[in-house]
Amino acid sequence: MTIASPLLEVDRVTVRFGGLVALHEATVTVEPRTVLGVIGPNGAGKTTLFNVICGFVRPQQGGLRWRGTELTAHSPRKLADLGIARTLQGLGLFPGLTVLENVLTGAQRHARAGALSTLLGLRGAAKDEAALRERAHAVLADLGIATAHARLPGALPYGVQKRVALARALVAEPELLLLDEPASGLSAEEIDELAERVRGFTTRTSVLLVEHHMDLVMRACDRIVVLNFGEVIAQGSPDRIRADPVVAEAYLGTTEEASHA
Repeated sequence: MTIASPLLEVDRVTVRFGGLVALHEATVTVEPRTVLGVIGPNGAGKTTLFNVICGFVRPQQGGLRWRGTELTAHSPRKLADLGIARTLQGLGLFPGLTVLENVLTGAQRHARAGALSTLLGLRGAAKDEAALRERAHAVLADLGIATAHARLPGALPYGVQKRVALARALVAEPELLLLDEPASGLSAEEIDELAERVRGFTTRTSVLLVEHHMDLVMRACDRIVVLNFGEVIAQGSPDRIRADPVVAEAYLGTTEEASHA
C-alpha cells in the first residue's frame, strides 16, 4: 500500500518577537484528507503558527514545505495559487456586496478569463463568470444558505455570516483549508453542525483547525497538536490527547474551563 506524502510540513519553526519566543522548534504535519487540530491556552503560539503558515509572519529558524517543496517567499495573496484557503477569526466580509458576490471573491483562482476580457464583455469571460457563479451557488447550497445569496451579510444572523465566510474559502476548492477559531460566536447547536461539516470536508480537502472549543476539536479532528509557550508538548489522536495527564492538567481542565479557554 502506498503511503501518501504529507501535504504541509512545518519543520522546527522558531519565531521571536523581540525577547519573546512565540514558537520554538515547532513541527506540525498535515496529511492529505485529514483534519488536524491545534489547541493550547492564550499565548501558546497558535495564532503565530497560523500566521506563519499563511505567510503573515516569517520564522527566524526552520521552514515550511508544501507537497515536498520548500516555501521561501509565500504570502497571503499567493495562498490561493498554492491551493490553500483560509478563514480568519473576524468575518472579513464585504458589507456592500451580496452574499453571492462575497463568495465569488474567493473563486478567482479558477477564473480563466483575464480582467480585461471581463471588462470588455468578451464571450469567454461571460462563460467563465457563469461557471464561477454556478460553483458559488453550489457551495452556498451545500452549506444550507442558498436562499441568502442576494442578501447583504449585515442583514443576516452571525451564524449565517460565518457560513458565508466559509463558503468563500471553499469555493476555491482548496487542497488545504485553514480555519482560525471558526466556532467563535456560535451557539452549541451551530457548533455541533460545524463539527459534522468539518468532518465531511475530508472527502475533498485537508483541514487545519485552530480552535478553543474542545468539543469541536475532539469530534472533528483526526489528530491534535497541543502547544504550550510556543512548543509542541503533545500530539496524537483525540483519545490520546484526552487521556494525556499533562494535557488534561495544563490545557483541558474541566469541561467548562475548556469551552472558555
